[in-house]
Amino acid sequence: MKFFKEFRKEEVLVLCYRIFLAFVFYQIARLLFWFFNKDLIKVDSVSDYLSLAFHGIAFDLTAILYVNVLFIFLSLIPIVINTKKGYQKFLFWLYFITNGIAYAMNFGDFIYYKFSQTRLTSAAFQVAKHETNILKVFTASTKEHPFVILWFIALIALWVFLYKRFTIEYKKPVKLVPYFILSILTLCVSAVLIVGGIRGDFKHSTRPINLVDANKFVKTPIQGNLVLNSTFSFFRTLGTNNFREVQFVDQKFIDENINPYKTYEREVSGKPNVVIFIVESFGREYSGAFNKDKNIKDYVSYTPFIDSLAYESLIFPNTFANGRQSIHGMSSILAGIPSLTDAFTSSPYSNQKIQSIVSVCNDMGYDTSFYHGAPNGSMGFLGFGNILGYKHYYGKNEYNNDKDFDGMWAIWDEPFLQYFAKNVGKTQPFMATVFTASSHHPFKIPEKYKGKFKKGKVEMHEPMEYTDYSIRKYFETAKKQPWFKNTIFVFTGDHPNQIYYSEYEKAMNRFAVPLIFYSPNPEYNLKGVNPEFAQQIDIYPTLADLIGYNKKIRSWGRSLLSEKKYPYLIVNSDGTSEQFIIGNYIYRFDGKNITGIYEKNDLGFENNLNDKIKSPETEKGKQMAKAWYQDYMNRVINRKLN
Repeated sequence: MKFFKEFRKEEVLVLCYRIFLAFVFYQIARLLFWFFNKDLIKVDSVSDYLSLAFHGIAFDLTAILYVNVLFIFLSLIPIVINTKKGYQKFLFWLYFITNGIAYAMNFGDFIYYKFSQTRLTSAAFQVAKHETNILKVFTASTKEHPFVILWFIALIALWVFLYKRFTIEYKKPVKLVPYFILSILTLCVSAVLIVGGIRGDFKHSTRPINLVDANKFVKTPIQGNLVLNSTFSFFRTLGTNNFREVQFVDQKFIDENINPYKTYEREVSGKPNVVIFIVESFGREYSGAFNKDKNIKDYVSYTPFIDSLAYESLIFPNTFANGRQSIHGMSSILAGIPSLTDAFTSSPYSNQKIQSIVSVCNDMGYDTSFYHGAPNGSMGFLGFGNILGYKHYYGKNEYNNDKDFDGMWAIWDEPFLQYFAKNVGKTQPFMATVFTASSHHPFKIPEKYKGKFKKGKVEMHEPMEYTDYSIRKYFETAKKQPWFKNTIFVFTGDHPNQIYYSEYEKAMNRFAVPLIFYSPNPEYNLKGVNPEFAQQIDIYPTLADLIGYNKKIRSWGRSLLSEKKYPYLIVNSDGTSEQFIIGNYIYRFDGKNITGIYEKNDLGFENNLNDKIKSPETEKGKQMAKAWYQDYMNRVINRKLN
C-alpha cells in the first residue's frame, strides 16, 4: 500500500475540478447565447431547453478537451515540480489564455449568429480574409452590444475566482519510482478518455461527432445551433472547408443551361406510397441485371432476387453515385445534393433548410420515416434526417432487441427488414427510407446462414448475397401488407465497395451503382431498361414527378420519367477533383480549371483530350461544368437549398 502513497490524488482531483468549471461556464454561455437569440431559436418550454442543454454536453466535452489537452498533459506529467507555486502559476495562465480565447468564440456568436444564422465555423476565415474593416466591425459591434463584453468579463472574473478556491499544496515526492509509474498510468488513462471524449464516444460503429449530429436531439434544425457551442463548430470545421464562392458565368447562363429549378406537370389520381432502399455498399458490379451487356468474362451475380425484381422493373444500368460515403449517398438520394471534394454533410453549411423528397412528401401530407438498424447516432443519419424533416426515425434503439445485433454495426438486415415491413404503412400515404447495413466490413453474415451463400471472389460477395436474401424475405412479408400494391419502390446503393472485375476498377465506375424503380401497380409503367446516364440526385426529382408534385423544385438532378427532357449532367468527386459527364465527354475540374476531358466511354480516364480537342461542344461543356460548380457553391454557402 506504500506504493500508492505516491499517487497524486490531490492534483488529479483539482484537475477534475478545473475541467468541470469549463463545463459549467459553457452551459452559462449556452444559456446566454439562447437569451440573445431567442427570437431566432424557438424553444417551447424549460424542459425542452434543458434537454437541448443536456445533449450539448457531448459537444462541450469535445471542445473543452480540444482546448485543454495541453493543460491536462502538463498538469499530470511527472516532473516533480508540478506542485510548486511557480509551476501552478504557469498552469493558471495557460488555462485562462486558452480557455479565454475559446470561450470568447461563444460570446462573439451572441452577435454573429444574428447575421450568419449558424454557429461560428472555420468558414469565417474565408469571409474575414476578404474584408478590410474587421476591426471596425468588431468595434462597432462592441459599442452596439456592450452587455456581451460585460457578461464575458464578469464570467471570466467569476471563473478565475472559482478556479482559485481550490489550490494545490506543495508536496515533494518521496519515492520517485512509484511516483513516476503511477503518474504515467494516470496519463495513459487520461489519454484514452481524451480520445473518446474528442470523438464523442468509444463505439466502433460511430464516426467522430460532427455538426450534423447536433440535429439528432432537436425538433427543428435551427435548434441544433443551441446544442452546439462555437468552440466545437470552429475546431470541427478547421481545415476542412473548401467551399468558396466563384464567378465563372453570369446567372442567365446558369438558368438556361444548369436549370437549378424544375417543374413537372404529371397528373396523378392518387398518392402512391414510396419506399426507398439505400443498400449499403451496393455497387453495380454485384448485380447481374446491370451487367448483361458489359461482356465481363466469367461474370457471377450475387443478387439473384434483385436480378429477378429488375426484370419486372424500370432499371438504369448506367447510374453513378454522387459521393464516396454513406452520408454522401443520403444527401444525394434524398435531397439531390452531391458531395464534392469536401462533403456537404460535414461542411459548415449542412445545418440549413433543404428542399428534398422528404419535404416534398411532407408538403403533400405523407407520413415520412427513416429506418437504419445501427445505433441511432451512427453515420450522422439521425441528425441529417432531422434536417430533412423526417417525422419518424427508427434505429437500433427502437428495434429494441440486441439479440439481432451483429456485434459491430447494426441489426442484421433480415430481421431489421422484417421489422421495417411490418412497422411501416400504419398511416398512408407514406414515404419511408430504409438504409441497410449488413453488406459492410467486416463482411460477416449470421452464423445460421454460414454455407448458404456463395463465398465469391472477395469478402463483400457473401454479405451482399445475404442482404439480397434479406430483401427477398422483406418482399415476401411486404406483399401481404395492405399498402403494397399502391407503392413505388426504389433501390440503389450508397456507394460501391470491394471490386473484383477490372471493368469496375475504372475511375468513374468506382461510383457505379444500380438504380431500380419498381411498382406492382401497372399505372406507373415502371418497366424496361433505360441506357441513359443517371445518378443518385435524379431520384428525388423523379419521385417528385411520379407522386404528382407540380410545384417548383430545387434540383440539379432531373426526372428520369418526364416528357420534359432535361439533358443529363452527372457529377461526383474523387476527393481531389470534381468530375462531370456532360454530353459526349467527361470533364475533370479542380475548382479553378478544367484539368481533363475524356470521351464519355473512357471511364478509366485513359486518354486526356484536354490539349487535343477544342470543339463547340467541349467549350460549352467546360463552361457548363464551371457554371454548375458556381451554382452549387452559391446555393450551399448562401443557404439557398430550399
